[in-house]
Amino acid sequence: MSGHVFVVGADLTRLTCDDVVVPTDRALRVTRSWVPLLPPDALGDEDDEDVCVAARWAGDERVLEVPGCGERRAWLVDTVDSGDVAEADDARLAWLLDGAREVLGAVAGRDVAEPAHGRVRRLVGLPALGTGWGGAAGRRGELLSGLLPVLQQAAEEHGYDVTLVLHRPSDVAAAQRVRRAEGGWQLPAELRAVAEDLGARARAGGLAVFVGAGVSAAAGLPTWPELLAELAERAGLDGGLRAGLAQLPPQDAAALLARELGREQLTRYVEERFGPGTYSLAHALIAGLPVHEYVTTNYDQLIELAAADVGRRMRALPFDEATVEDPWLLKLHGDVRHPDSIVLTREQYLEFGDHRTALAGVLQSLLLTRHVLFVGTSMLDDDLIRIAHQVRNVLHLPDPARERRNGTVLTLQEDPVRARLWEQDVETVAMARADVDPAEAARRLEVLLDLLGCLSSRPTGYLLDPAYRGLLDEAETTLSAALADVADAVEQGAGESWAGREVRRLLSELGHGDGRGAGG
Repeated sequence: MSGHVFVVGADLTRLTCDDVVVPTDRALRVTRSWVPLLPPDALGDEDDEDVCVAARWAGDERVLEVPGCGERRAWLVDTVDSGDVAEADDARLAWLLDGAREVLGAVAGRDVAEPAHGRVRRLVGLPALGTGWGGAAGRRGELLSGLLPVLQQAAEEHGYDVTLVLHRPSDVAAAQRVRRAEGGWQLPAELRAVAEDLGARARAGGLAVFVGAGVSAAAGLPTWPELLAELAERAGLDGGLRAGLAQLPPQDAAALLARELGREQLTRYVEERFGPGTYSLAHALIAGLPVHEYVTTNYDQLIELAAADVGRRMRALPFDEATVEDPWLLKLHGDVRHPDSIVLTREQYLEFGDHRTALAGVLQSLLLTRHVLFVGTSMLDDDLIRIAHQVRNVLHLPDPARERRNGTVLTLQEDPVRARLWEQDVETVAMARADVDPAEAARRLEVLLDLLGCLSSRPTGYLLDPAYRGLLDEAETTLSAALADVADAVEQGAGESWAGREVRRLLSELGHGDGRGAGG
C-alpha cells in the first residue's frame, strides 16, 4: 500500500522519525544544526560552522548510513557537487533529485519491524536537500516542484511515509501551493469535506484547537490510564490491587497512588515522565495551523516546542502573559514546568476549584465564539463534560430545531454511543470503522491534519521571497515587483511609524525578509 508525503514546518532534530536524512559533502562535513541527529562517536574534526563525520566514502556513491545511531537511523547524502555540474544549470537540480532518489532507496533497504511509538508505518524525515551548501537556495521553487514528486514516488514504491521538514514560513507556503495543484491525499470523500470545512474556518480566524493526550502518545508519552499503570507498578501494587485500581475513576485511582507513593514522589515522577523530548508529527501539524487559541489537558510542552521551531512563540496560560501577536495555549490541568499546578488526584481537583473555574471559563468562551477542533481526546474528562453542559445551557437559539454544534471531534474509530452522547454539542468524525487497527486510524488522522494544514495555509506566504520567483505566474510577478518597491520604502525608514510597522508585518507574512533555516 502506498505511503504518504507530509509537509511540516519543524526542526528535524526534534521530530520523532525512524530515519532521518542529513545533507553532507565529499569531505563528510555537516553543519552544526544536524549534530543532534548523529551519535557522539561518529563525530570527528570540527570548527565553528561545521563538523566532519568520522567515516569515509567507499567509492563514488552519494549515500552513507551512519553507524551507532540506535533505533533512529541517520543517512548522509552528498548534496554538494564537486564542480562537474554547472551551478546555474538545471543539471544541478536534476543531480540533487537523483541524490534524493538514491538515499530514499537506501533507506528502504533497512528493515524496521516496529516503527517508533507504535506508528503503523515507519516515518522518514528529510529537509529540502540542496538549499544550504547544495547551491539551490535561490531556486527553491523549482527544487520543491521537482522534489515533492520524487518523495511521492518513493512513498508509493517503498510503502513508508515521508515528511518533508521545512523551517522558513515561505518554504512551507510554497510547498503547500505545489501540493494543492497535485493532490495526493488518500482520504475518503467525507473526510476531505471535513478538512475543507475546517480549513475554511482556520483561514477566516474562526478555529480553535483542543489537544488531548492521544497526540502526545504519538511521541511516546503515556495516556492517563497508562500513566496510572506506570505509577501502580512504581508503587509496587500487586495484581489484585492493580485490577481494582483500573475500575476506579482516574482521579480516585490517582489519589490512592498518591497515598501509596507520597504526593511529592508522584509529582516528581510526572515531571520526569513529561519532561523535554521529541515531538510527534501530529504536534508539528497542529502547531503549524493558522490558529491563535489552543487548549490542552496535557502537562508536556511539546506543542509549544513544535510552535517555537517554526518561529511561533506560544504563550502558556495562565503562566505567561497573553499578547495579541502570539498564539496561546491554555493548560487546564497544569504544566510540567510548574509542578504545583499539576492536577491529577481528586484532592487536587477540589483544591484548585476557583482556579480551574477561571480556566474553564476560557474554554467556555471559545465554544461560544469559535469552532473548536478536538484532537486526541476521548471526551470523557469531567471538565469537558461540565463545560459543554454549561455552554449548552446558556445557548438560546431562535429556532429550537436548528442544531448548533460548537466543535468537531476527530476520533480514531467509530463509537456510535459516544457520538450520540455529544451530538448536541459537537460533530464526531471517526477516521475508520471500529474493526480497523487503531494505529492505521491514527495514521489516517495524521493525513487529515496534513490536508487541513495545506488547505488552511496562506497561498501568498512566498510572494516576496526571491527564491520562489519561479513559482509566480505573470500577474503574481507584477504584483510582487510592486510590493517590492513598498518593501524598499519601508526599509529606508518609512516603516518606523505605526502604519509603517503594520505594513512591515504584512510584508513579512508575504515572505519579505524570510530568514534562512537549515537546508541541505
